[in-house]
Amino acid sequence: MLYQDIREQAFHANMQLPALGLVLFTFGNVSAADRRKGVFAIKPSGVPYNELSPEKMVIVDFDGKIVDGSLRPSSDTLTHAVLYKHWDGIAGIAHTHSVYATSWAQALRDIPIFGTTHADHNTVDIPCAPPMDDAAIRGNYEYETGFQIMNCFAGRQLNYKEVEMVLVGNHAPFTWGKTAEKAVYNSAVLESIAKMAMHTEQINPAAPRLKEALIKKHFERKHGPDSYYGQ
Repeated sequence: MLYQDIREQAFHANMQLPALGLVLFTFGNVSAADRRKGVFAIKPSGVPYNELSPEKMVIVDFDGKIVDGSLRPSSDTLTHAVLYKHWDGIAGIAHTHSVYATSWAQALRDIPIFGTTHADHNTVDIPCAPPMDDAAIRGNYEYETGFQIMNCFAGRQLNYKEVEMVLVGNHAPFTWGKTAEKAVYNSAVLESIAKMAMHTEQINPAAPRLKEALIKKHFERKHGPDSYYGQ
């Protein structure tokens, strides 16, 4: 089978979305890239997860053109293609409409860094990209979504290699990583952080942002030069 490795990666990553409670029906998609070949495998559009197989994954290049596969790729394919083309440090992208993260996106709010669970993965609030303008919406919408994400990161001077998740305003979350598996991991982490943050504000609407000393400690013990978390 052509491109078997990334087909397998994309299939297994997509199957994690319903297993982790991150999608409903056919919502969401994951892709896995082979950067050397300049292609990625992505879920076919509108196919239920229980009907997926590695063979059904669609192979697309970084311009969004179908390279191999008999099915139509995800409607979000061009967003994935834009990010792969411009951010060469990623090889997996996940998109869900998970309830809590999507709720923050619909509210057009960043997710504040309230606690150490958040700080274990990010040192900043999870950014919410502003809604795109009407001309972009009427144009090549999914293509423009990729630039909506990148422009948010450029405007805030964020590094996509350090912050591997974003909320697309009025839409839903996207996450990424060096593998499709890591992208799905980041989607699950984001959903958990979003849920905790919502409950935090319900319990205490004036809850303060986590202090910098704790942000630094928790992030660096997992990701810093002297990290000591794990084996």
